[in-house]
Amino acid sequence: MFEILSITTPIFLLIGAGYLAMGTRLINREQMQGVATFVLYFALPALVIRALTQNPLDEVFQPHYLLAYGLGSLAVFAFALLLTLALQRKPLSEGAIHALGMAASNSGFVGYPVAAMVLGTSPAAVFLALNMLIENLLIIPAALILAEAGRQSGAGIVTAARKTFVRLARNPILIGLALGLLLAVTETAPPRPLAQVVDMLANAAGPAALFVIGGTLFGLQVRGMLGDVGQIVGGKLILHPLAVLGFFLLMPQTDPMLLAGALLFACAPMISVYPLLGQRYGMAGVSAAALMVGTLAAFVTLNLAIGLMNSYGLLPTR
Repeated sequence: MFEILSITTPIFLLIGAGYLAMGTRLINREQMQGVATFVLYFALPALVIRALTQNPLDEVFQPHYLLAYGLGSLAVFAFALLLTLALQRKPLSEGAIHALGMAASNSGFVGYPVAAMVLGTSPAAVFLALNMLIENLLIIPAALILAEAGRQSGAGIVTAARKTFVRLARNPILIGLALGLLLAVTETAPPRPLAQVVDMLANAAGPAALFVIGGTLFGLQVRGMLGDVGQIVGGKLILHPLAVLGFFLLMPQTDPMLLAGALLFACAPMISVYPLLGQRYGMAGVSAAALMVGTLAAFVTLNLAIGLMNSYGLLPTR
């Protein structure tokens, strides 16, 4: 247990450092947003590019991973919609945001740093690239299209879909994915100075991302929303990893490293922009509270998941 805590404690200490920096007013909200912009627009794209160019393409592209993780995420997404729409009679927009919170992990800001500590930076970067494909091309667009359709009472869904994909085309991480794939397919090595810049930016991704998460949590409230928050957090931290595990077990000859990576990313809390997306559809308070509770609860669930994976021999010996 102490060995596991020695892996995860630095991660949550960095989150605590970001929270403390905001709490002591060492950094204000705008400055923290600047760090977040650096991570999103520079560090994470560089990390993805390095993963795609430093590893053979056949090692990066893992169809079993994409299929199992994608189906597990879609299953949770569909369950959340069924629960909120059919049983709880919530509006479509609200159901879509619930589903997004339960099925999309914070892969860049939490999943990657945790996986890098547990599995190593190289495999963690590969898993990050795979997860970005699933989340940015499947789960997030589906949630935003449904939420927009619900807000417009079913009208303009084609327009909503077009605007969503145009917005995603400008996503810096997806641009990094496209550039990395182009370099990998053409077997083009970037000039040495540029490669060194990419490497330096990639190394900064994990610590800076965790620091931003801590700052984001400062000031969030949970009052009066325990039912919805508990449902979203429970779905994300418990149901999502179990669904991903179930689909991996259905796959023939599952690679233990792929399964370990998928579970670590699935155990991460919801995406960091969740409150921003929720605010657009009248769920600012619930989504912000879910992010706070989910991130704090992940300290327990991630340690538990790592302990179980270690017991079953899924983790590499350190």
